[in-house]
Amino acid sequence: MSGYITGKSRTQVTLFPEVVDDFISEENTVRVLDVFVDELDLIELGFERAKPKQVGRPGYDPATMLKLYLYGYLNRIQSSRRLEREALRNVELMWLTRRLAPDFKTIADFRKDNSKGIKNVCRTFIDICRKLDMFKDAVVAVDGSKFKAVNNKSKNFTPSKLKFHIERVEKHIQRYLTKLDEVDNTESSETKETINDKINSLKSTLEEFKELKKKVEEAPDKQISETDPDSRLMKTRSNSRQVCYNVQSAVDAKHHLIVAHKVTNVPDRGKLHEMGVEAQDALHNKDLTVLAG
Repeated sequence: MSGYITGKSRTQVTLFPEVVDDFISEENTVRVLDVFVDELDLIELGFERAKPKQVGRPGYDPATMLKLYLYGYLNRIQSSRRLEREALRNVELMWLTRRLAPDFKTIADFRKDNSKGIKNVCRTFIDICRKLDMFKDAVVAVDGSKFKAVNNKSKNFTPSKLKFHIERVEKHIQRYLTKLDEVDNTESSETKETINDKINSLKSTLEEFKELKKKVEEAPDKQISETDPDSRLMKTRSNSRQVCYNVQSAVDAKHHLIVAHKVTNVPDRGKLHEMGVEAQDALHNKDLTVLAG
């Protein structure tokens, strides 16, 4: 005896249910998700390809893709590649998508091409909850989360940062010019040429920084990000500064549902009132109690 709980033999014959539906209980959330999406008018909500083309290769039904996307949202599966893997092995998803397993690029393209439609679905869901009086005498909490942008910190520029870079390059140029004077009569022409190349390279870099300085001074908030133009340098909870976005959310305190959200590139200050108004409009409730998260 091994002294441990032992499993079944892998070669033992097992009688699984004959249909996938038997694996999904009547109370399973995916059944609610399935009914909810099937009742939506995806054309009216603004989904791409909601009306199938009569020619060419058939594509995936946007309703199926939306079910897959919402399942990932509810179960914190954000990656398109993970959703692809789950569709191949997850019994709930096999039931929900009728054993369809779109590849990760198809899932990612659906998200990118249907941001407007997905937002309208969220709004429709909130309207349904409101009609069911789920938000009667509602209390919502507003909070912001910083999401790191694609833009690297080195590609974000402010006046103080550019001033530092310009002064540093100018010091390097001056140092090489001094060195060039020192070796003018003692070193070989090859050494002089190498120093001149470095000076020219630094001058080119200096010109680039000066051009960036003009752009920064013209920007409304005196800041630019080269890779991800809308991202901004902000202070995070860890008290560090990161190039990121500020995602503001208003959450119902009773059911923990997001009733309003907004992505911005400015700090939290002044956002409580703005998000409170957004939540009031979403819930059609002017007597809403709004708390800071």
